[in-house]
Amino acid sequence: MFADRKDAGEQLARKLAQYRGEDAVVLALPRGGVVPGREIAKALGLPLDIIVVRKVGHPGNPEYALCAVDEKGMLLCNEDEAAAVDKAWLAEETERQKCEAMRRVALYRGGRAAVKIAGKTAVIVDDGIATGLSIRLAVRAVKQARPKKIVVAVPVAPPESVRELMKEGADEVLVLVSPEEFLGAVGAHYARFDQVEDDEVIRLLTISS
Repeated sequence: MFADRKDAGEQLARKLAQYRGEDAVVLALPRGGVVPGREIAKALGLPLDIIVVRKVGHPGNPEYALCAVDEKGMLLCNEDEAAAVDKAWLAEETERQKCEAMRRVALYRGGRAAVKIAGKTAVIVDDGIATGLSIRLAVRAVKQARPKKIVVAVPVAPPESVRELMKEGADEVLVLVSPEEFLGAVGAHYARFDQVEDDEVIRLLTISS
């Protein structure tokens, strides 16, 4: 059990100590991943940036991801689930989430240029993995930027997500809690799991720049 996201980030940083001073970047998934991402970047002396991916939730259960989309429109879906919903609705909701991703990129970066990834080790961080669609898309997007190595670092994840991330192109997947002990929900592994607000994301990215 982690006290909070900061605690999880500190524990991840200790496991990632080999990357201290390396030519590496920390890429956090907002909003929840920015808190542990900041702890890792601070501990290892690495630049912190974001990779914004939006979940396209099921119309009957918005928390359940049908697809994930980034600000450039790159899309990854659970094909069987996505085929079972109205195509027009799915296209409209996907576009809405893409626009939200674009809004967040502009808001969170505040005019700062994206950190260069090519030829570097990219450490992709989130506060945990549930379905895995968002972080799989993040890996896919980062891979296009031609990093030297992709490391995914999360406190918790189910076993199937770890396998999918390796298939997607991650060179290393670090999970603090054994995937076999995943409790079915990321928040179940935290004593405190409050929602992270935009202001907090902006603050953490600003003090890291």
